[in-house]
Amino acid sequence: MKKNILAIVAHADDEAIGCGGTLAKHQQQGDSITIIYMTDGVSSRGSAPEEAENRRVMSKQVGKYLNAKQHQFDFSDNQMDQTPLLEIIQSIESVIEKIAPDIVYTHHFSDLNVDHRIVHQAVMTTFRPIPNKKVPTIYNFEVNSSTEWNTPSSGNSFIPNCFIDISAQIENKIELLEHYQAEMPAFPHARSIESITALATVRGCSVGVKYAEAFMLMRELK
Repeated sequence: MKKNILAIVAHADDEAIGCGGTLAKHQQQGDSITIIYMTDGVSSRGSAPEEAENRRVMSKQVGKYLNAKQHQFDFSDNQMDQTPLLEIIQSIESVIEKIAPDIVYTHHFSDLNVDHRIVHQAVMTTFRPIPNKKVPTIYNFEVNSSTEWNTPSSGNSFIPNCFIDISAQIENKIELLEHYQAEMPAFPHARSIESITALATVRGCSVGVKYAEAFMLMRELK
């Protein structure tokens, strides 16, 4: 049965890093994909307006590749904690009523990047389990150079309990990352394409496949 898939990310390229192979798998299975980007991803750098437009162009290429619908919001990059949470939630709600997602992919709650943390909180609040409303399955993904860089503790670690085999989609994931080549630092940076691929190898080997993406299942109603 065709499913409605929603990825809600802070920055364009988070979707490719965190769940690009999984989104490609959904696309190949005929599912409907929507991606919401919450910031322009570059304004905190003091970048010129054309850099934000370049980022949008890259994300549009990814959307075309995945045959995905896309929505772009312009909350302040790396300053989402300065925006009232209600405003962020309402922006997401303005989109999801038309989607009725079955599965939602978003950030881990303890990523180093503040925008990732705020997006996670907004998503969990938006999809709070209210009676007589659809309750989607919610997964958190990991983003290289953010999830593993936070101060380690037993309370905030990314501990995957769900793995999706992307052995047949690893080339698709790499192609998605290459669309964001300008945002991919050189190896051995944690967010290089080589490092992201290496993580997919490690996650795959931990469950006996060549490549996998790892998730934390936050909520599922059966």
